[in-house]
Amino acid sequence: MAVAQRARRWLQCLFVCLTIHFSLVSAEFFKPFNVSYDHRALIIDGKRRMLNSAGIHYPRATPEMWPDLIAKSKEGGVDVIQTYAFWNGHEPVRGQYNFEGRYDIIKFVKLVGSSGLYFHLRIGPYVCAEWNFGGFPVWLRDIPGIEFRTDNAPFKEEMQRFVKKLVDMMRGEKLFSWQGGPIIMLQHVVHVILIPVWLESDISRRKAKAHISWQTTMRAPVIENEYGNIEKSFGQGGKEYVKWAANMALDLGAGVPWVMCKQTDAPDNIIDACNGYYCDGYKPNSFNKPTIWTEDWDGWYTSWGGRLPHRPVEDLAFAVARFFQRGGSFQNYYMYFGGTNFGRTSGGPFYITSYDYDAPIDEYGRWHCLLSEPKWGHLKDLHASIKLCEPALVAADSPQYIKLGPKQEAHVYTSQGSCSAFLANIDEQKTTTVTFKGQKYDLPPWSVSILPDCRNTVFNTAKVGAQTSIKTVEFDMPLSSNNSLQKVITENNGSYVTKSWMTVKEPVGIWGENNFTAQGILEHLNVTKDVSDYLWYLTRIFVSDDDIAFWEEHGIPALTIDSTRDVLRVYVNSQLQDNYLLLCSLLTGFHVFQSEGSVVGRWVKVFQPVRFHQGYNDLLLLSETVGLQNYGAFMERDGGGFRGQIKLTGFRNGDIDLSKSLWTYQFKVNVRPLVKKSHLSCPRGYWAWVFTTTSQWASGPVGLFAIVTAYGNMFMSTMSVRNCHVVALVDFGPGPFSYELMGLVAHGSMTHDTYLVHVSISVVGHVGLQGEFLKIYSIEENDKAGWNDLTLDADPSIFTWYKTYFDAPPGTDPVALDLGSMGKGQAWVNGHHIGRYWTLVAPNNGCQNTCDYRGAYHSDKCTTNCGKPTQTWYHVPRSWLQASNNLLVIFEETGGNPFKISVNLRTAQTICSQVSESHYPPPQKWPKQDSFDGKLSANDLTPEMNLRCRDGYMISSIKFASYGTPQGSCQKFSRGNCHAPNSLPIVSEACLGRSSCSIKISNPVFGGDPCRHTVKTLAVEARCSRSSNIGKSQF
Repeated sequence: MAVAQRARRWLQCLFVCLTIHFSLVSAEFFKPFNVSYDHRALIIDGKRRMLNSAGIHYPRATPEMWPDLIAKSKEGGVDVIQTYAFWNGHEPVRGQYNFEGRYDIIKFVKLVGSSGLYFHLRIGPYVCAEWNFGGFPVWLRDIPGIEFRTDNAPFKEEMQRFVKKLVDMMRGEKLFSWQGGPIIMLQHVVHVILIPVWLESDISRRKAKAHISWQTTMRAPVIENEYGNIEKSFGQGGKEYVKWAANMALDLGAGVPWVMCKQTDAPDNIIDACNGYYCDGYKPNSFNKPTIWTEDWDGWYTSWGGRLPHRPVEDLAFAVARFFQRGGSFQNYYMYFGGTNFGRTSGGPFYITSYDYDAPIDEYGRWHCLLSEPKWGHLKDLHASIKLCEPALVAADSPQYIKLGPKQEAHVYTSQGSCSAFLANIDEQKTTTVTFKGQKYDLPPWSVSILPDCRNTVFNTAKVGAQTSIKTVEFDMPLSSNNSLQKVITENNGSYVTKSWMTVKEPVGIWGENNFTAQGILEHLNVTKDVSDYLWYLTRIFVSDDDIAFWEEHGIPALTIDSTRDVLRVYVNSQLQDNYLLLCSLLTGFHVFQSEGSVVGRWVKVFQPVRFHQGYNDLLLLSETVGLQNYGAFMERDGGGFRGQIKLTGFRNGDIDLSKSLWTYQFKVNVRPLVKKSHLSCPRGYWAWVFTTTSQWASGPVGLFAIVTAYGNMFMSTMSVRNCHVVALVDFGPGPFSYELMGLVAHGSMTHDTYLVHVSISVVGHVGLQGEFLKIYSIEENDKAGWNDLTLDADPSIFTWYKTYFDAPPGTDPVALDLGSMGKGQAWVNGHHIGRYWTLVAPNNGCQNTCDYRGAYHSDKCTTNCGKPTQTWYHVPRSWLQASNNLLVIFEETGGNPFKISVNLRTAQTICSQVSESHYPPPQKWPKQDSFDGKLSANDLTPEMNLRCRDGYMISSIKFASYGTPQGSCQKFSRGNCHAPNSLPIVSEACLGRSSCSIKISNPVFGGDPCRHTVKTLAVEARCSRSSNIGKSQF
C-alpha cells in the first residue's frame, strides 16, 4: 500500500510538472487583450479594474520556490505580481547576458501568467531595492565620461540598450497583454516618495489630521526610480533626462502603459505614481491619469547591528483601505515576499543578508510557503472585501464625501444600483460611534470599515480575526552524517552536537606572484571590479633607531586616513593592530567602531596606533566593502577604499605622507600585441596605453587603465599618459579576471615614426582572497586548499576557512543555518553562496514591549531584537541540498566557533486566534454581488474562527481554549472571569486531527451564554505537527 501511494504521488507530481512545462512552452496565458487607462483606473480588456499587487523579486528566491510563492500570493487575494529587473544580475559583463537560474526572468513571468495573474515589470533599469549598487553593473562606472541618471550620452546609450533588450525579449516570448501574455504595465526610470508631513521627523512626529497634507520627502536610502528626490542635483540635465527617458520608453512600442513613480513633470502619456507608507492623499499630475501606488512599504529593511522593524497589519490595512477609499485603483505591496540577498547582492552599505521585510510571506517561502500571520490572513480578508466593492468602485467616477465627525468621514461609491462605502476614523485614541444612512457604526481608532452594500460591515482594518502563527527554528540535526565523528558540547544548558571540521588559513596580505605596484592609492572598485569584498594594500616602511627612541619618549606612531568605508583592517608585519575607539557616523546614523585594528563605517576618519620594529616593516591595509551604495545622486563617484590623505604621524622627522608612496596590489595583467594598423603621431620614445569602454579620447589613469599603466611601468623603460592620447575600445568583466580586451596601443620608437597597433589583451587578475580565487568553497575545487583537522580545543582564529559535511533534514520545511557562534564572514553550501554573515549586536534599547498600531508608522516605531545579533539564521534553499554529504564552507574574518553551527528547520507549529462577537464573518462567506438581494440572515452575520496549519501539518493538540473573556495574547492566554466550561472539548472536537477547522463565535455553539450582557471572545492556542504521511525527505 505504501509503495502504491508513493507511486501515485510521484505520478501526480510528474503530471503537474509536465502540465506546467507545456503551458510555459506553448500556451497563451490569456486571450489577447489591450490595457489602457482613464482618470479612474487601468482598463483591462475594456473594463476598469481595482487591483492589488504583490512585490516579489525573483533573484531573492530560487526557481523552485517561485510556483508556491505565486500560488500563495494568488490565494492571498492579489491580482498582479510586480518585480524589478536586475541589470547587474542580467549583464554582469558588458554584452554578456545571464537569464539562467535565479535570473530566469522569462520563466518567472510565464509562471505568473500560467497562474492567471497579471504582471507589472519594473525595468528600472535602476532598482535600488537595497540591492548591490542599486542594480547597476559595476562595469558601467568605468565608461569614460559617464554620469548616472542625467542627460549624459554614455549613460543613456547603455541604459537604452538594456531596456530595449528586456522589452524585445518580452515581446519575443509573447508576454505582453496584447499577445496573450500577463504583462499589463511597465515602469521605468523615475519615481519619488510621498509621506505625510506628520512623518517628517523620526524623533518627534506631529499628529495625523483628518485632512492630510502631503509633501515630497526622501526615504533613505531608496532608488533611482525615486528620481524626483535627486533630480535637482543634476539641474537642467535632470529635467532633460526625464523627458528623454519617457520618450525612449514609449518609442520601444511595448503596447502597455508605462509608469514613473511620482514624477511631477511626467509626460501626459506616462502615469506618475506614488511610493510610501501612505498614499491616500496622492494625486497624479493630470486628471486623465489613475491613482497608482507602486510601493506600499509593508515593512522595512535592516542593517547589521540594527533592530528588526515590524509594521502592524492593522496600520497597513488602514493605509490600503484609505487608498481605495479616496480614489486609488492599483496598489502594490513592497514587499509581499522579500526573500534573501544571496551571495553579495545586498546593498547598503551594511544591509543584512535577510530581506524578509516583515512581508506577508516569510523569507523562507518554499514549496509550502511559511506565511507571516496574521499579516497574510488579515490582508487576504481586506482584498476580498475590496473585491466585493469593485462593481461600485469602477462604476463611479468619483466618491461622495460625507463628514461624519471631527476626525471621521465616509466615501460612498454609487452607480447603477450598486453602492459601497468606506467609513474612516482617523482619531488615534478613541473608538467613535457614527451614524451613516440611518444606522450606527462603531469605528475603532485609526481604522476603516468597509460596507460593500452601504449597509453591512464586512471588514474593519483594526479588527484582526486572522490567526497568528508563531515562527520558530527547530534544532534539527548535527552537521554530521557519521555518528562516530560526533561529539557533544554542553554550554549554558544547550547541547551542540558537532562533527569534525577541517580548516585552512587564508594568507594575510599579498598571497601570490600575481601582483603589481603603483604609485599612490588606487580606488577600491577600480581594482576589484566588485568581484570580491576584499582588497589588500601593501607598502613598506623603514624605521630607524632614532624613531624607536623618539617613540619611547613620545608614544607610538599612528596611521591616519581622512576617510574610509566600509571595513578597514590594519596589519603591521602580518599582525593585526589593536586599539579600541568608538566612532559615530553622523551622516548615516550607523554606529562605527574601531577595535583590534578594525574600523567599521561609511566614509569615516581613521586614527589607528601602529607598532613598528626597527628596520623595514610591511604595512598592510585590508579594505572591505559590505554592499555598495544603492541610492543617491552621483553613485558612480562613491566607490570604496580610501579618500583623502593617508599619513603616518609621530615619526622623529615628521609625518610621512603615504598617499603617493608605492603600494602593491594583488593583481596581474598580461599584454600581447597583435596587428600593426596605422601611424600615429606621438613624441619619440614614449609608450601610451589608454583603455576605455567607448571610442572617446582619454587621458589620465581611470579604472583599469590605471592598473595597466602601473603594471606597464614594470616592463617598459618609459611611460607617459600625458603626451600621447590614443583611442581604445575595451570591454570589462568580472573576475577572477580572465577575459579578452580589444585595445589600441601607440608605440613610440627611437625614431619619429609611431604606429597604431591593434592588440588583444589578456587580463588575468587574482584579486581578493586566495580561497576565493581557488574556489575552495566549490564541490569541484575544495580539495585544493590542503585542509587540516580542527580540534575542539582550538582557539578562535581570524582569516580562516572551515569546511564540514551534513545531511539534509527530512521533509520539506525550510532549512536554516545557525551561524550565531561565528563573527563575520561568508558561507557557501555545495558551492552556492548563502551570503554574508555578521553577528553585530543591536542596541539594548529602543524596542517596544507592545506595538500600538494607532498613528502614523515609521521604521523605528515597532522594533524587536534589542541586545541580540541582528541576524543569526541564514536560509539554505532546499533545491541547493542533496540527500547527504552537503559541503558547507565558511570563511571567518574575526574568529568564531564552527562547532556550534547547526542545521535547523524553520517552521510554524504554534497557531493562535482570538475572535469576538464584535468581529465580522469572513468576507469570503459574503454573498456574490450578482446574487445578493440586499438581505443577510443572522447566520451570515455570525463571526467565525478559522485555524489552519501549513501544508503537510495537522492540528495535534489544543493548548488553550476559552469562550468568554479570555486575557492575554498568543502563548500567554489565560481565562477571564467569564469562561464557557466546554470550550476546550468543543474546539478539540472541531479541530484535532484536521489540517484546518472553523468554529462559529456564538452562544449556541458553546451551549449557552456564559455571561450575559458581555461581548464574548474565543481565544485558542493550538499546535500543528507533521501529518503521518508527510515528513520523509524529498530525496
